[in-house]
Amino acid sequence: MRRTVALLAVGVLAVSLAAPLMAQLVVPALAIAFWRNALGTGVLVPAVLTRRRAEVASLDRGQVVAIVVAGLCLAAHFGFWVTSLTMTSVASSTAIVSLQVVWVVGWDLVRGVPVPGRVLLGVLVAVIGAVVVSGVDLSVSRRALTGDLLALVGSVAVAAYAVIGGHVRQRVSTTTYTTGAYGVAALALGIAALVAGQDLGGYDADQWAWLVLLAATAQLLGHSVFNHLLATVTPTVVSLALLLEIPGAAIIAGFWLDQVPGFGAVVGLVLILAGMSVVIRTRPTAPAS
Repeated sequence: MRRTVALLAVGVLAVSLAAPLMAQLVVPALAIAFWRNALGTGVLVPAVLTRRRAEVASLDRGQVVAIVVAGLCLAAHFGFWVTSLTMTSVASSTAIVSLQVVWVVGWDLVRGVPVPGRVLLGVLVAVIGAVVVSGVDLSVSRRALTGDLLALVGSVAVAAYAVIGGHVRQRVSTTTYTTGAYGVAALALGIAALVAGQDLGGYDADQWAWLVLLAATAQLLGHSVFNHLLATVTPTVVSLALLLEIPGAAIIAGFWLDQVPGFGAVVGLVLILAGMSVVIRTRPTAPAS
């Protein structure tokens, strides 16, 4: 249990760096998403070739299809979310994309998986916390509203990615699954960037440095840790843990970018933590089959 909590903490800290790091970049949105996945894939490929070659060769058709679909979902998540960050505030975009937990629990309900009332209550409290952190802008511009909608689509995509990963990771190692999903996502995002006319190179040295740091922290330490945890905890728990990215990013931005979180962010953090504790203590620790 302590190891799981420690890994959750590392993962949350790593993904919380994503929005502040991307705020430093003047690289096109789809290019950011591409390089985040491509660099992560490049680091993992040698490990697969040296230690997981037999496992890769033994993957059946269903597992390969699942990994490809998961990668496409991940590409959609990053493509829509990173683009939304150029149209609406970091707080709003991050909060909305983190509402993936709603879709994960909804999928459980569709499949007929029993969801205790306390879990639904915990989800509701956590979602309210996310809304409080993001704030409610009653005078949203059309551009900001479009950004919010893109983030919402991104939340659906990453929820699908989490659910698929929960199934695949029961039989496939973290390294193999992660490398495959990141590789597919990078390929899809690279094609999307080229079609959209977004440059994939020609950046200044400092921009490359930020991209490498983004891949090393948010991608490799963040999403890879959560992929590993999907073998032992439910997608709902992972999704709720990812809600902490909202206050985490706000705190980091406060120290790094002088974007000090207000009272609402503190209230939202308390609500998110309360909702998470209810779900983690109520739901089983093993992933649903």
